[in-house]
Amino acid sequence: MDFYYNMGIRVNFAVFEEGLVVVRERRNKEKLVSYYNKFMNEGIVDPNVHPWIAASWQRCRQMRLPHEVMNPIKKLTRAEVAQHLKKHAMVLGYLERLYEQTKQHLNMHNLSMLLIDNEGYVVKNYAMPFFQRSIENIQGMRVLEQDVGTSSVSIALEHNTPFLMFGPEMWIRDCHSGDACSAPIFVNGKLRYVLTFFSMETKNLPYDLLLNHLLTMKYAIEQHLTMLEQKVVNDILMAQLPAAVFCLDRDGNIKYCNSRARERMEGRSRFQDVFLNYEHIPIAPALNGQSTLHKELTWITQDKAYEDVTSVLPIDTGSEITGALIVSMSIEDLKTTIAHATGYSSRYSLYSMVGESEVFQTLQHKAGRLAKTNRNILLQGEPGTGKQRLAHGIHQLSDRAAAPLISVKCKGDSKYMHEELFGCQEKSKNTQGKLELVSGGTLFVDEVEKMPSDIGDELADYLAGNKRKNIRLIAACDSNLKKLTDKKLFSSKLFDIVMATVLKVPSLGDRPEDIEIISNHILREMSLHYNVPPKKLTDEALEVLMKGEWPGNIKQLQGVIEKAFFHTSSSMIGADDIRVPDKKESEKSWKYDKEVFVAAWKSAGGNISRLSQILGVSRVTLYRYLRKYNLDV
Repeated sequence: MDFYYNMGIRVNFAVFEEGLVVVRERRNKEKLVSYYNKFMNEGIVDPNVHPWIAASWQRCRQMRLPHEVMNPIKKLTRAEVAQHLKKHAMVLGYLERLYEQTKQHLNMHNLSMLLIDNEGYVVKNYAMPFFQRSIENIQGMRVLEQDVGTSSVSIALEHNTPFLMFGPEMWIRDCHSGDACSAPIFVNGKLRYVLTFFSMETKNLPYDLLLNHLLTMKYAIEQHLTMLEQKVVNDILMAQLPAAVFCLDRDGNIKYCNSRARERMEGRSRFQDVFLNYEHIPIAPALNGQSTLHKELTWITQDKAYEDVTSVLPIDTGSEITGALIVSMSIEDLKTTIAHATGYSSRYSLYSMVGESEVFQTLQHKAGRLAKTNRNILLQGEPGTGKQRLAHGIHQLSDRAAAPLISVKCKGDSKYMHEELFGCQEKSKNTQGKLELVSGGTLFVDEVEKMPSDIGDELADYLAGNKRKNIRLIAACDSNLKKLTDKKLFSSKLFDIVMATVLKVPSLGDRPEDIEIISNHILREMSLHYNVPPKKLTDEALEVLMKGEWPGNIKQLQGVIEKAFFHTSSSMIGADDIRVPDKKESEKSWKYDKEVFVAAWKSAGGNISRLSQILGVSRVTLYRYLRKYNLDV
């Protein structure tokens, strides 16, 4: 405890965990009255006036606040007071209990108590019967400095510390007969309330006990509110946690369980009454201090089995083990959670594809109907027609929308495709296949025609033999699978699965009337995605687009519009801004000009099949030029 003299005033600072607490010694009231009168009559601050109080007096004078009696001040209506009490019911319930325990002490020293919120409004007053009449109207009143002038409340709020104020130091002369002490209440670093003790009589008032009592209640309320906030967070966490959580006492009885755990208990309270393999759940080791971490465990009930990853931990207080905590998560839920966390979800809705042509409307309506079924689907169409977006839309509209949508792009490499689908169990490269993550969801296999026949057979066998995995397959291709299958270049087993339901996606050449609506839709999407002002096509620009052949379909159209969007400073995109790759022109220059090749490649969206159609050359030739120009596929 440090002592010092500040302008002739002896002040005692006690250091607590949360900061400085000002503990002031008893003052001569007659002298304090004289300092007050000197300031009110002459505007002179005596050197013996506490500097915080002096500064507040000067602000009150500048605000021209009345100082003889309290003028009518801002107050909540009766309805607002009722709402105020309801809002703060959590702290009031606790404070009521504290008050009842300390009521005798407060009564002994003629003390009353106020709880004030962080906006300065009195939430509740706790007054002795003798004083009730004098403060009965204070509830709902705002008691900030601009309302009532200098007070222990205003000083405590300004300096974030408990403060004792003697009657003659208060701004309102009517309040000089009693002293007051206020303490701010902080929860997680944020001011929540101010607690105030005041007395109408100050004769023989034990200031040290008064302050100690106030601080005890302050810290009790702070701890209580902190624990309540932690409980709210804990309740939310436990409700949202995708795991069953049990807290057991020393005898193995359930003290707490979250909603997922309660579902497993089926209304019963004892583990051994629910789980047939209770003895195999490692509860006993935990109660003896041994942790079990991430163990694959089957929880077996009369009607159901849960395949989980389970951890059982001892609750060790340091002096004894008081119980055990069980956290058990379904392996299937865990896989789904991982899938979502790694971005395996639908990005497009079915209605993000636009068009008014009859052929497109027929496709969209049929896709919408099929989305509600569990049938496997083959999307057949030229490169760039929107097969991937269509697959996303079907998944999003299906009952599987909350489950993962996992995409696999096929290559002709059997080893690569096997690891992609089934994972790798080698110690040096232990990876999980995408089939393990897609349970309950949709597997989208793009360019399925490139899947090696042996991998196709293995995938077909997996889907047939793992019905409980409940995987829907959507495949996309731009080739004739029947011919490939007949030539034994594609798995006949997988062919039978994917050909059950076929959706033929029309090329842009089959729906030229949709070019305008698609182009405008692309512009709107770009404006929203990049957060830039919208742009429009002139009639001349639209005419250029309408005359294009678009062998790369919508993807090629999108590439051309995107290039015009970024290279046009105006809000209008004109005909001169549109650069549709001319097939003959491209043939002449792309072999010798890297910039022209890159432009065509971008127009094809980086898709080799699409670029092959645009330039009219084989894929083998294109790979050679990709290497020549140091471009990565």
